[in-house]
Amino acid sequence: MAGEAAAESPRTRARRALYRVRRTLRRSAVDYFRGDGSDWIAFAALLLLVPLLTLCTVASPMWCPPSALVVPVLLGGLLLRPSSLVLLYAGATAALVVDSAYLGPWQDEAVRNDRPEMGPGSILVVGAVACAGLLLAQFRSRVGVPWRRGGTMLFDLRERLRVQSKIPALPPGWHAEMALRPAGGQSFSGDFVVASRTSGGRVLEAVLTDVSGKGMDAGSRALMLSGAFGGLLGSLPPHEFLPAANGHLLRQEWQEGFATSVHLVLDLDTGEYELLSAGHLPGMHLVSGAGRWEEKAAEGPLLGVYEGAKFEGVRGTLRSGDVLMLFTDGLVEAPDRDLTEGMDRLVGEAERFITRGFKGAAWRLIEAVAKDVNDDRALLLICRD
Repeated sequence: MAGEAAAESPRTRARRALYRVRRTLRRSAVDYFRGDGSDWIAFAALLLLVPLLTLCTVASPMWCPPSALVVPVLLGGLLLRPSSLVLLYAGATAALVVDSAYLGPWQDEAVRNDRPEMGPGSILVVGAVACAGLLLAQFRSRVGVPWRRGGTMLFDLRERLRVQSKIPALPPGWHAEMALRPAGGQSFSGDFVVASRTSGGRVLEAVLTDVSGKGMDAGSRALMLSGAFGGLLGSLPPHEFLPAANGHLLRQEWQEGFATSVHLVLDLDTGEYELLSAGHLPGMHLVSGAGRWEEKAAEGPLLGVYEGAKFEGVRGTLRSGDVLMLFTDGLVEAPDRDLTEGMDRLVGEAERFITRGFKGAAWRLIEAVAKDVNDDRALLLICRD
C-alpha cells in the first residue's frame, strides 16, 4: 500500500483531494437545506440586501453611506452559519469594492460635496462588525443552539427551575414561603428548593440545596440536580434520600461537584419534623411559647465528597405559632463578619418581619439581611398557626 501511495502521480493526488473537497461541500449543502428552511431563506434575503444597499449608495450616498453594509453583516452574524456567513462576507467585500470605485477620492470640490469620499473608516467599521459577527456565528455553531431560539430555551430552563422550587399547597393551619435571589441579579442560581407532599399528603418533604459556585456558573448544575432530586424525593424513604443524592453527585464526576443540602420531613398532622443535613447550615426554630430561637443542627458531610456517607438527623415539633427557618450561606456569610454574627443578624431581622405578618416575610427578610452580598440566597419559612 505504501508503494502504491508513493507511486501516485501529483495529478492523481490532486484529483483525490479535489474529490474530497467536492464531497464535503455537497454533504454540507445537503445538511444545510435539510434544515427547517429558515436558514437558507435568511441567507438569500441578506445576500439580496447587499446589492440593494450598493445601488442605494450609488444613487444617494448622502442617505445611504457605504457603512450601511453593517446591517446585513451584523444580521448574518446573528442568523447564519459560519459557512454561509463567509459567502455573505464575500458579497459585502465586492460591494465595498464597487462603492470604493464609485466614491473614490475626488479632486473636484463640487463633486466631493455631492459624492462623499470612500474613506478607510467605512471599511474598518464594516470589517470590525464582520469579525464580531463571525465570532458570534462560530460560538453558536459550537453550542448548537440557533440565536433566535437560544433565548427561548434559557427562558424555558429558568421557568422549569422556578416551577420545581414551588412549595405545594399546605392544609389549613400551615403557611410556607420560599424566596430565592441569585447573585448579581442574574436569572440562574446555585441555590434551589424541591418539595413534595408524600405519604398521601400527610408529610411535607422539602430539600434546600446550595451547589458550589454561584450565579450562572452554578445554574446549569443546579438545574440538573433539581431535576434529579425532585425525582428522588418521595420515591425513597426519607433516610435514604441524602445517600442517594450523594451517590448521584459522585457519579457526575464534576470538577466542582460538591453541594450542601438540608432535608426537611414534616408531619402536617402532628407538627413533628426531622432535619437531615449534608454539610448545610443549621435550621432555626422559633418557639413562640418561650419567645426564643432554637438552633437545629443535624450532622452529615457534604454531598459529592466520598461514598458511604452517613447522615444523622435532628428532631423537633412545630406547635401553634412556631416558625421553622431554613436558609443558605449567602444570607449569613460575608467576608467582613463571622458566621455567628450573620446568624444573629438574620434571627433579629426575622423576629421584626414575622411579627408584622407572615405574608411576604421571606422576600423582605432576604432584602434586609443580605442586600449588599454578591452571592446566591435562598430562604424557606414554614409557620404553624
